[in-house]
Amino acid sequence: MTPEVVVDLLRQALYLVVLMVSVIILPSLLVGLIVSIFQAATQINEQTLSFLPRLLVTLLALGLGGHWLIREFMDLFVNLYTSIPELLF
Repeated sequence: MTPEVVVDLLRQALYLVVLMVSVIILPSLLVGLIVSIFQAATQINEQTLSFLPRLLVTLLALGLGGHWLIREFMDLFVNLYTSIPELLF
């Protein structure tokens, strides 16, 4: 196994991690920003006001993107599993 192969496998894994995290976290960040702007405009300083919308959006993102995320994860591991003979010799 050459260093280029190891670097390529690591690149694929890190790309998948960044993709999975961004699909789950970015909608929550946007909703948090919108709620924070609303709180600043209305001067409502309730900490729990921003928690529930972010939680719901995160769960919605997991529900809508869960199948796709698991399929991408499984594709990576099937690719790794099938390439084991090529990597050893």
